[in-house]
Amino acid sequence: MSSDKPESAHGYWLKAAEQGRSELEWVVEFAAMASPCQILLHGVNRPTAERLAALACTEVHRIEQKYSRYRTANSMATLNHSAGGVVSIDTETMALLAFADQAYQLSDGLFDISSGILGRVWHFDGSARLPEQLAIDALLPLIDWPAVRYWHNADGTQAFQMPAGMALDFGGLGKEYAADRALAAMSQSGLPGLGPMLVNLGGDIATNGVLFPEHSWQIGVEPGTLGGNGGKIAAFCLTLPSGALATSGDARKFLKKDARIYGHILNPKTGWPVAGGPRSVSVCANTCLESGLLSTLALLQGSQAADFLDQQGRQYWLQW
Repeated sequence: MSSDKPESAHGYWLKAAEQGRSELEWVVEFAAMASPCQILLHGVNRPTAERLAALACTEVHRIEQKYSRYRTANSMATLNHSAGGVVSIDTETMALLAFADQAYQLSDGLFDISSGILGRVWHFDGSARLPEQLAIDALLPLIDWPAVRYWHNADGTQAFQMPAGMALDFGGLGKEYAADRALAAMSQSGLPGLGPMLVNLGGDIATNGVLFPEHSWQIGVEPGTLGGNGGKIAAFCLTLPSGALATSGDARKFLKKDARIYGHILNPKTGWPVAGGPRSVSVCANTCLESGLLSTLALLQGSQAADFLDQQGRQYWLQW
């Protein structure tokens, strides 16, 4: 495999695909959102692949910089430091808040982006350190999505207001949204001769169609258990003809104490990880944002995850 150094402006590696069918197959690798990321491009020459890679990486990094809760001077920080005041928001943020509200309603309050404040006491680093109940109880009153307001002003601008002390976190939908937007940036580039493309942001995947008429994308999914050497292994391979795939589970973020695994999906009503559910859920849908939402909602259902997904009419895979 040939490899180039990262581009200084965009921070990616562009490589010729191993065992490619032609010289028109490329792999783009970069890091974003605390995850290894990859883009697969087929049927384009190197200059086009470089332009597509730059477009996609720029879009992913833009979204990360704008909405990461770990940054101190971005749109998310503006919302979380508003201290009960009214602040202006742009159309993109308005749309994400509206999506979060739909998720809240669909889940009967189990998907609540104000529950990210629990990250102050829960640290899923593979250790055995569980938070004290008193620390969790102190945060539960600050989880209150219905208290958040956002609206359109008469002059066409948008506004936002949230009670002081609360904090929002788009972490439950950020990578999925970025995968969709990166794919859209490439698909809408206007570059000629675009072929099949796949965006993979740490396991959240968006594609623009089939790989070849006779072949679908083959996706390896990590299990929710450790391999014999303590590392993760691919549990199984999924066939994805087109659309998107997202997987939620405890393969990367968990705590383990007294032989029990505590996954990072938290019930906002109790402040504790959901118990009794599958170790991971993978869902296919039209967009990665939809796939990610359904996989997370399924985990939040605990032992009823399969029943929930059966009602959604989407293809899915569970690991127990």
